[in-house]
Amino acid sequence: MSRQNFIIAIDGFSSCGKSTVAKSLAKKLHFVFIDSGAMYRAVTLYFLRNDIDLKDVEAVNRALDEIHIDFVPNTDKTQVFLNDEDVSDEIRTMYVSDMVSEVSAIKEVRRAMVAQQQRLGKRRNIVMDGRDIGTTVFPDADLKIFMTASPSVRAERRYAELMAKGETITMEEVVENLAHRDHIDSTREESPLRQAADAFVLDNSDLTQEEQLQIVLEEYKKRKDEQKGEVVE
Repeated sequence: MSRQNFIIAIDGFSSCGKSTVAKSLAKKLHFVFIDSGAMYRAVTLYFLRNDIDLKDVEAVNRALDEIHIDFVPNTDKTQVFLNDEDVSDEIRTMYVSDMVSEVSAIKEVRRAMVAQQQRLGKRRNIVMDGRDIGTTVFPDADLKIFMTASPSVRAERRYAELMAKGETITMEEVVENLAHRDHIDSTREESPLRQAADAFVLDNSDLTQEEQLQIVLEEYKKRKDEQKGEVVE
């Protein structure tokens, strides 16, 4: 391949633990972790704060011109900055979750974010997670992982995460939100969520985080060996 950097694309449904695996993998391999979902959440937060009409293409484009997103890694987590403001926690609230799929489905938003993501992956070894990384953002990624889990497991994980943050929400609301997001993510016109033909499928319904990481590391080693021309058994 012409480029020298290694790109790992992790796609899948919401609340499948994509970011957790991606962060752990990036740390283990000393790669740069890029949370594409956080970028869409930051855009959604900006739109909500500024009452952007999602059907007004001109308003959407003007807003996108005003949005600058940065990732700043630290010892605990990668902080997400929206126009120099740390919004790492606010973008994870249900307030944003309820709208992020609608915003992410907008053609202009997706094209703007995809362009940013591709620039981020030009010269660095990266792990990026999202919905369309292996199909649209980096169709030539060296390793593609498609993560999934049963709806009940995903809902339990999301509910526990929100409760730990002190949010007031019912399990029914979480289930409804996930189903709503799945539908929009899978049926939107612009880069819908789908499994790349050459992706390794990881169903983590019954796997620990450590087990997931080990499985993905094994896949990484196989791809590296293949690139070196070695025979993989």
